[in-house]
Amino acid sequence: MDTADVEAVWRIESARIVAALTRFTGDFGLAEDAAQEAVAEALVSWPVTAPANPAGWLRATARRRAIDAIRRRTALQDRYALLAAGPEAEARAEADPDRIDDDVLALMFISCHPVLSPEVRVALTLRVVAGLSSEEIARAFLVPVPTVQARITRGKKTIAAAGVPFELPAAGERRERLGGVLSVLYVIFTEGSTATSGDRLLRPDVAYEAIRLARTLAALQPDEPEVHGLLALCELTAARFPARTGPDGAPVLLEDQDRRRWDFSAIHRGLAALAKASPRGLGPYGLQAAIAAVHASAPSVEATAWDRIVVLYEALGRVAPSPVVELNRAVAVAMASGPEHGLAIVDELIAADRLPGSHLVPTVRGELLTRLGRHPEARTELELAARLCTNERERSVLLRKADALS
Repeated sequence: MDTADVEAVWRIESARIVAALTRFTGDFGLAEDAAQEAVAEALVSWPVTAPANPAGWLRATARRRAIDAIRRRTALQDRYALLAAGPEAEARAEADPDRIDDDVLALMFISCHPVLSPEVRVALTLRVVAGLSSEEIARAFLVPVPTVQARITRGKKTIAAAGVPFELPAAGERRERLGGVLSVLYVIFTEGSTATSGDRLLRPDVAYEAIRLARTLAALQPDEPEVHGLLALCELTAARFPARTGPDGAPVLLEDQDRRRWDFSAIHRGLAALAKASPRGLGPYGLQAAIAAVHASAPSVEATAWDRIVVLYEALGRVAPSPVVELNRAVAVAMASGPEHGLAIVDELIAADRLPGSHLVPTVRGELLTRLGRHPEARTELELAARLCTNERERSVLLRKADALS
């Protein structure tokens, strides 16, 4: 087994390992440190002797590292006794009526504790629960990497100082933390559906883990419409995964996708979740799900109800204004009313410097200029987008489009 194998197992198992260690040690920072030490040991030992059960090896090694750390902390001998008790301690934890059956979701509620600022909650949860790197988180929020690293460190120290327990918060507190949990799940899914870097467009393992957690959360909070709205958005977006890449992994644009390859079971699940979100009025996630539902029900790009999508984006811009929403509205306006109208919205974003450094703005501008026949300008924009894009698959598409305009 090589480094790539270790990284693959870590991506899949890291959140569960950290969550289980946090439950047993009661120390968020210690749990992550022990898990990281296990990974470091795997990088050395696995190429020499590959374990029969890699995930089990990581869990066992991380547990030993946690025990070693607690042994060194003489003031925490009672916690060591809990760890050493093994199955008996686990049985007592399972009998706790307030625990969340899903350790990863419980860990998310801890990471979204109100003692942390919103930006720290998101950064900490994405790093520890989703396993995203500091660079990936920085790109998602358009902030410097050192800023993200400082937030993560501050968050772990604050959690430890506050003595936050590993347990399901009371109903009132749960609602207070729910917005943070939903935000994190949304970012995790977004990273899975369009990777911010690397040589793959999709990261299905990341996206489907977000969907699994969203389903668990919907069962836990059945009366929260935005939980169902987020689940609907994830299901409807993931339904297009089978058609979004070709056999070689290259991106397939929406207008070129074979819609027969879409996952219609996921579409049905998404529409059912959207129906549960709708009776009390749609929030930001529900509105995005409604937009995805319009796409899911259309037989082609040309037959899509773009006027309805424009209205939905206008509503989304009122309840959750952001430059990305405006950029997406520009695309919808261009499809509904013509590229010149969409271009005017994009140029307003550029004039206000709303998305500096993002490849999305020149990508959209290049597409609209192409449709208007302004090919030299379009090529310049697409080449700029390619330089700014950190995903190799997306970059290759942008360069091909630019070359086609020469």
